[in-house]
Amino acid sequence: MIYTGDRDSLQLVSDFVSIRLASTKDYKFYDVLKIKEDYGVSPLELIEIKALQGDTSDNIPGVKGIGSKTAEFLIQKFKNLDNLYKNINSDEIKETLRKKLIEGKESAYMSKKLGTINLEAPIETDINLYMPKEKNIKKLKSMMVDLEFFSLMNKFIDDIEKKSLKNDEIKENTSFTLKEVCDFSDMDAILQNISKIALSINSSKSFSDKNLYSVTVFYNKDDNKNIYYFKSMDSDRFKSFENILKEKNISKIVYNSKEIFSNLEKANITIDNISFDIILAAYILNPSASDYTLERLCEEYNVKIPKIDTDKLYEEEEINIFKNTVMIWDLENELFKELEKNDQLSLFSDVELPLSKILADMEIAGFKVDSKGLSDYSKILADRVSKIQTEIYEILGFEFNINSPKQLGTALFENLGLPKGKKGKTGYSTSAKVLESLRLYHPIIDLILEFRALSKLKSTFCDGMIKLIGDDGRIHAYFNQTETRTGRISCTEPNLQNIPIRTETGRELRKYFCAEPNYILVDADYSQIELRVLAHLSCDENMINAFINDEDIHSLTASKIFNLPPDMIGAEARTRAKAVNFGIIYGMGAFSLSQDLGITRAEADRYIKAYLFRYSGVNSYLDKMVEDAKSKGYAETILKRRRYLPELVSSNYNLRSFGERVARNMPIQGSAADIIKLAMIKVYNRLLEKKLRGRLILQVHDELIVESHIDDAKEVENVLREEMENVIKLSVPLKVNISSGETWYNAKN
Repeated sequence: MIYTGDRDSLQLVSDFVSIRLASTKDYKFYDVLKIKEDYGVSPLELIEIKALQGDTSDNIPGVKGIGSKTAEFLIQKFKNLDNLYKNINSDEIKETLRKKLIEGKESAYMSKKLGTINLEAPIETDINLYMPKEKNIKKLKSMMVDLEFFSLMNKFIDDIEKKSLKNDEIKENTSFTLKEVCDFSDMDAILQNISKIALSINSSKSFSDKNLYSVTVFYNKDDNKNIYYFKSMDSDRFKSFENILKEKNISKIVYNSKEIFSNLEKANITIDNISFDIILAAYILNPSASDYTLERLCEEYNVKIPKIDTDKLYEEEEINIFKNTVMIWDLENELFKELEKNDQLSLFSDVELPLSKILADMEIAGFKVDSKGLSDYSKILADRVSKIQTEIYEILGFEFNINSPKQLGTALFENLGLPKGKKGKTGYSTSAKVLESLRLYHPIIDLILEFRALSKLKSTFCDGMIKLIGDDGRIHAYFNQTETRTGRISCTEPNLQNIPIRTETGRELRKYFCAEPNYILVDADYSQIELRVLAHLSCDENMINAFINDEDIHSLTASKIFNLPPDMIGAEARTRAKAVNFGIIYGMGAFSLSQDLGITRAEADRYIKAYLFRYSGVNSYLDKMVEDAKSKGYAETILKRRRYLPELVSSNYNLRSFGERVARNMPIQGSAADIIKLAMIKVYNRLLEKKLRGRLILQVHDELIVESHIDDAKEVENVLREEMENVIKLSVPLKVNISSGETWYNAKN
């Protein structure tokens, strides 16, 4: 007796096997007679039906044009595929159906093979072996850690079992003594001849006022495992700890160096020689992880959770801070070994670690905003949104909530009768993709798209950003260093990297991001960096020569794929070639390219094939990247950043195709991200070295913005150009476009 929710299992019914098929409320009983009653065939003949009708849920194609009723009729009549095709000329089969069957014969037999459940699984037949055994929690946890099933682990292992497991795992030398220190002069003596400490700094509030801090220091020397704890220090007293923080001979291991740099800088405290950051190392080793908490990392790298011995009562939060400091210490060794094994120590120490200080400074610096101008612009947008709304109502003849997908779907597809897609539980889809496909059918679509764009511009970017302007008149965005899988820096609260630039209305927003009086914004933007990286990685001679000779790569591509002389390439041809150039980088197929350019899929396919023929080095490189990623299990950048791709061995076609696209584009996108990070470090250090009155305030993909004193602007431009163009040696030159202005808009235009 089989209990299942899978209707495919009905083929297993026999004189010895019955099915209880689950439904939402009950089970439906199936034996041989019930299947005959419901389907008019035997259980094994259900396979023959599926071979003809297919099954979209299992990706079984069947015979094109044959549905369930026709399939059932044919199998009821002919019993199986062999007999059906043996009698293909029977008068029972109409000519149109016969043609479908003949054309789909190969697909029918393949579908039969796919739809047949394999009964040869190597299983034990002794029923006693299936009796539940006592749980082996330790083995279960070990297996789940190896498979990175951390969420699942928390569901399967209850609190009592986890607690007993941790107690069972606490071996010798895992107990630590806590010592509270009242005077920093004592700490000076304690840390004599100590070269490395683990450090946790915790603040009760922001560092802008005199608040309470706690500092936890741990080191391990001669098995003297002590944790030193400083509690209830105001910012003035905390500053006296600076001589320890500034000590260059003591390297500091921390968790989240950016946050530590940021907090200390706000209190005008300097820290030197942060040698290791747990979260940055963990991110480099596993950029796809959902989180990088210390406890999870201990599970992942088989590091024991410490036990804290203290005769005083501490709050749970304080005990956790003490544990964190010890975990930081123990994890450093494990993560260091993994970075060394992966040849990623340079990526960690030369790129990510120094970058954390720069990002902290950028967060503190912020970007000056004209709040009145932004508020006035919000009112202008509100007026335009209101006018468009009125136009939409006039066309339809009634008012409704345009922001409601359900009401909008009813208005477009039922009242106006526009072509509609499949109706779901919540109504018709009114996504941007659906609306874009309807633009030629009715002028109301352009109005709705503009209504949406302007509404978002007003609410998200104007009104949302106004709320985030600080007392200093600047927006202090948060830069996340451990978010993206390609290594790019992301930006939130607000996302300044996402300000719309494709429309003039969106670009207008940049008018309200400005420099302080007597200062100017210097904007430096890499020119086609991803294409240059592709030229370097692929070693394609045509592409390399184009960049060396400073040719227009998009016009050259248009010339090659349309087989025209360069002087005959117009704006439209160049635009299409540009889409192909970047489409190749992002792994875009013919369907996506056809959607972007508004052309047929066949035409888009011709463009891509012509491109890969003319740039044969690129074609070979992209194929090689997929093969390398399949053999290694990951794709890799120039600086050894990895992205692991388990999707490449997935049995799911869509997942596998996604993995192949990532394998092609990750080395390109990731290398470009690494280059801009290296450039930020070089520019930052050079500005300090030359003592220029300029500071990095924003990074947007391939663009850097420096707020510079007017008198130093030319020198700042020189620094940006020299450092960005010479940051790394490629087979093609890196090129930077530099401009400046009092506002971000002026600097970019």
